[in-house]
Amino acid sequence: MTGFMRKAMADREKAVSIVRHAGGRLVGRTRLQKTAYLMELAGYGEGFDFEYRHYGPYSEDLSDAMELAEVFELVKEEEKPTQWGGWYSIYTVDSDPETLDEGKSAFVSTVATFGAIELELAATAAFLHMVEKVPDPWEETARRKPEKASPERLAKAKDIYRQISALKTPKPLPAIA
Repeated sequence: MTGFMRKAMADREKAVSIVRHAGGRLVGRTRLQKTAYLMELAGYGEGFDFEYRHYGPYSEDLSDAMELAEVFELVKEEEKPTQWGGWYSIYTVDSDPETLDEGKSAFVSTVATFGAIELELAATAAFLHMVEKVPDPWEETARRKPEKASPERLAKAKDIYRQISALKTPKPLPAIA
């Protein structure tokens, strides 16, 4: 087996682990990506690399790993239509609570409950702070995402980030002004 194949197989297991730690069900590709990014920051990460895309932090490797996991029937992805004409995914996997890291499960299951747009805004601000070293990541998030970053949603995103930051994690999340 080549190094590429070994990495792909390991990545699919890591992707499935995220859904498992979410309680066996995770709704939405955006939520999957942002949860995985925040896991990396908190020290619970699976080792996926992220870059900035239109929807904030994004890992092509995570996306590929989830597709591979579905092909091998390690995760079930059910696509459903949205009210606005798009599609969203519901990922499900069998979960064995006895083999899961309790702290990681608490973190992932909490993060995965937040609204996708507000979670996207919070993860984007964290990414801009950590990777791009933006002095005011909330302002930059609002500038980059004017259609999503209403004052109400930004306030919710800041509250979500505060809640996530208060969780016990291996690494504290960076403070964002």
